[in-house]
Amino acid sequence: EVILFSEGYKAARPLSLKITQLFKLSSEQLSPQDHYDFGMRALKSILVMAGGLKRGNPHLTEEVSLIRACRDANIPKFVAPDIPLFNGILADLFPGIELPSHDYGELQSAINLMIDNGLFQHVSTFNLKITQLYET
Repeated sequence: EVILFSEGYKAARPLSLKITQLFKLSSEQLSPQDHYDFGMRALKSILVMAGGLKRGNPHLTEEVSLIRACRDANIPKFVAPDIPLFNGILADLFPGIELPSHDYGELQSAINLMIDNGLFQHVSTFNLKITQLYET
Protein backbone atom coordinates (compact mmCIF):
# COMPACT_ATOMS: atom_id res chain seq x y z
CA GLU A 1 0.00 0.00 0.00
CA VAL A 2 2.79 2.41 0.93
CA ILE A 3 4.67 1.72 -2.30
CA LEU A 4 1.54 2.37 -4.36
CA PHE A 5 1.00 5.66 -2.53
CA SER A 6 4.63 6.63 -3.13
CA GLU A 7 4.21 5.82 -6.83
CA GLY A 8 1.29 8.25 -7.04
CA TYR A 9 -1.72 5.96 -6.73
CA LYS A 10 -4.75 7.55 -5.10
CA ALA A 11 -6.65 4.27 -4.63
CA ALA A 12 -3.69 2.48 -3.08
CA ARG A 13 -5.62 0.71 -0.34
CA PRO A 14 -8.08 -1.30 -2.47
CA LEU A 15 -5.47 -1.92 -5.17
CA SER A 16 -2.95 -3.21 -2.62
CA LEU A 17 -5.52 -5.72 -1.39
CA LYS A 18 -6.18 -6.88 -4.95
CA ILE A 19 -2.49 -7.24 -5.84
CA THR A 20 -1.73 -9.25 -2.70
CA GLN A 21 -4.75 -11.46 -3.45
CA LEU A 22 -3.48 -11.88 -7.03
CA PHE A 23 -0.10 -13.08 -5.77
CA LYS A 24 -1.70 -15.40 -3.20
CA LEU A 25 -4.08 -16.97 -5.72
CA SER A 26 -1.36 -17.25 -8.37
CA SER A 27 0.97 -19.08 -6.01
CA GLU A 28 -1.84 -21.48 -5.04
CA GLN A 29 -3.49 -22.13 -8.41
CA LEU A 30 -0.72 -21.98 -11.00
CA SER A 31 1.53 -24.94 -11.62
CA PRO A 32 4.62 -25.15 -9.41
CA GLN A 33 7.57 -23.95 -11.48
CA ASP A 34 11.04 -23.11 -10.18
CA HIS A 35 11.19 -19.85 -12.12
CA TYR A 36 7.87 -18.48 -10.78
CA ASP A 37 8.35 -15.82 -8.13
CA PHE A 38 5.41 -14.48 -6.14
CA GLY A 39 7.45 -13.14 -3.25
CA MET A 40 8.01 -9.67 -1.88
CA ARG A 41 10.83 -8.84 -4.30
CA ALA A 42 8.64 -9.62 -7.32
CA LEU A 43 5.76 -7.67 -5.79
CA LYS A 44 7.93 -4.59 -5.26
CA SER A 45 9.25 -4.85 -8.80
CA ILE A 46 5.71 -4.95 -10.22
CA LEU A 47 4.58 -2.02 -8.08
CA VAL A 48 7.51 0.11 -9.23
CA MET A 49 6.79 -0.92 -12.83
CA ALA A 50 3.13 0.05 -12.33
CA GLY A 51 4.23 3.45 -11.03
CA GLY A 52 6.34 3.98 -14.13
CA LEU A 53 3.42 3.01 -16.36
CA LYS A 54 1.14 5.39 -14.46
CA ARG A 55 3.55 8.29 -14.90
CA GLY A 56 4.29 7.41 -18.52
CA ASN A 57 0.63 7.00 -19.47
CA PRO A 58 -1.39 9.49 -17.39
CA HIS A 59 -4.48 8.83 -19.54
CA LEU A 60 -4.75 5.26 -18.20
CA THR A 61 -6.69 4.50 -15.04
CA GLU A 62 -4.84 3.25 -11.98
CA GLU A 63 -6.41 -0.19 -12.34
CA VAL A 64 -5.36 -0.52 -15.97
CA SER A 65 -1.75 0.49 -15.26
CA LEU A 66 -1.56 -1.99 -12.37
CA ILE A 67 -3.08 -4.81 -14.44
CA ARG A 68 -0.74 -4.06 -17.32
CA ALA A 69 2.29 -4.15 -15.00
CA CYS A 70 1.18 -7.48 -13.52
CA ARG A 71 0.54 -8.95 -16.93
CA ASP A 72 3.69 -7.60 -18.58
CA ALA A 73 5.93 -8.81 -15.75
CA ASN A 74 4.40 -12.26 -15.33
CA ILE A 75 2.99 -13.57 -18.62
CA PRO A 76 6.37 -13.95 -20.38
CA LYS A 77 7.64 -16.37 -17.73
CA PHE A 78 4.49 -18.50 -17.46
CA VAL A 79 4.15 -21.86 -19.14
CA ALA A 80 1.31 -21.98 -21.67
CA PRO A 81 -1.30 -23.78 -19.50
CA ASP A 82 -0.92 -21.18 -16.72
CA ILE A 83 -1.60 -18.12 -18.88
CA PRO A 84 -5.41 -18.61 -19.08
CA LEU A 85 -5.52 -19.30 -15.34
CA PHE A 86 -3.61 -16.09 -14.57
CA ASN A 87 -5.83 -14.09 -16.94
CA GLY A 88 -8.86 -15.57 -15.21
CA ILE A 89 -7.58 -14.54 -11.79
CA LEU A 90 -6.97 -11.02 -13.13
CA ALA A 91 -10.48 -10.90 -14.60
CA ASP A 92 -12.00 -12.03 -11.29
CA LEU A 93 -10.09 -9.45 -9.26
CA PHE A 94 -10.67 -6.61 -11.73
CA PRO A 95 -14.12 -7.33 -13.22
CA GLY A 96 -15.19 -5.34 -16.25
CA ILE A 97 -11.84 -3.68 -16.87
CA GLU A 98 -10.66 -3.91 -20.47
CA LEU A 99 -7.02 -3.28 -21.29
CA PRO A 100 -6.46 -1.02 -24.28
CA SER A 101 -4.17 -2.59 -26.84
CA HIS A 102 -0.70 -1.22 -27.55
CA ASP A 103 0.23 0.06 -30.97
CA TYR A 104 3.53 -1.62 -31.82
CA GLY A 105 3.57 -0.59 -35.47
CA GLU A 106 7.18 0.58 -35.52
CA LEU A 107 8.38 -2.31 -33.36
CA GLN A 108 6.47 -4.84 -35.44
CA SER A 109 7.97 -3.41 -38.63
CA ALA A 110 11.47 -3.75 -37.16
CA ILE A 111 10.76 -7.33 -36.05
CA ASN A 112 9.50 -8.28 -39.49
CA LEU A 113 12.52 -6.66 -41.14
CA MET A 114 14.96 -8.56 -38.92
CA ILE A 115 13.12 -11.84 -39.51
CA ASP A 116 13.28 -11.28 -43.25
CA ASN A 117 16.97 -10.28 -43.14
CA GLY A 118 17.85 -13.30 -41.02
CA LEU A 119 15.91 -15.61 -43.34
CA PHE A 120 13.76 -16.81 -40.47
CA GLN A 121 10.15 -17.91 -40.71
CA HIS A 122 7.35 -15.64 -39.53
CA VAL A 123 5.85 -17.40 -36.53
CA SER A 124 3.25 -15.59 -34.43
CA THR A 125 4.53 -16.99 -31.12
CA PHE A 126 8.03 -15.74 -31.93
CA ASN A 127 6.66 -12.23 -32.56
CA LEU A 128 4.62 -12.44 -29.36
CA LYS A 129 7.65 -13.38 -27.24
CA ILE A 130 9.67 -10.52 -28.74
CA THR A 131 6.86 -8.10 -27.92
CA GLN A 132 6.60 -9.49 -24.36
CA LEU A 133 10.33 -9.04 -23.89
CA TYR A 134 9.99 -5.45 -25.10
CA GLU A 135 7.15 -4.81 -22.62
CA THR A 136 9.19 -5.97 -19.65
